[in-house]
Amino acid sequence: MIRNIIWDVDGTLFDTYPSFSTSFQLALKDLGCDVPLDWIKQQARISIDFCVKALADRCQLDEDLIGEKFDFYYSSSTALDQPPFEGVIKICIFIKETGGENLIVTHRRETGLIELLDTFNMNQYFSGWTTADDSYKRKPDPEAFLVTLAKHKLAPIETLTVGDRTIDILAGQAAGIKTCLFGDTLPTCQPDLIVQNYAQLFEWLEKSK
Repeated sequence: MIRNIIWDVDGTLFDTYPSFSTSFQLALKDLGCDVPLDWIKQQARISIDFCVKALADRCQLDEDLIGEKFDFYYSSSTALDQPPFEGVIKICIFIKETGGENLIVTHRRETGLIELLDTFNMNQYFSGWTTADDSYKRKPDPEAFLVTLAKHKLAPIETLTVGDRTIDILAGQAAGIKTCLFGDTLPTCQPDLIVQNYAQLFEWLEKSK
């Protein structure tokens, strides 16, 4: 039975990749390079750092310069441009109402996370989070997951992690919890569950109670 969920943020709770991709594309155009949005999104799904390196290699540009330009354009994106995915809030409510906890493990900084949660009145659904500000080892290292499990006294057998990237799944597996991949199948990981939308996950959770 699954009682608790540890969520990723970008591309999992919130649809942030369009803003990421557009910001990278605008940054590159300023630097004289045009790259398709779909290609940028594929790299960003691995990680923002990976995307910077991939774009620098593709366009033969300095990584720091790309990063600075990206930060400039992404800072003009608002939380309203990065809404929660359809069905996410329903699942968060379901977890709380059935006596479980929603937690977050993200590489995003806390200020950016809180802005997203507050904008969509979602803070109330979460018992806590770890962010880049906590300086835990980054996924796929399980450190932040293990800290979360211990701090909130969660039973691994009753806990699921939901993420959209290989590193989310590998970190969850290393922490000894069940894993759910949100989005398309990835050849680099084998989660317990793959869903393309949150209606599918809600149905699975209902059956697991």
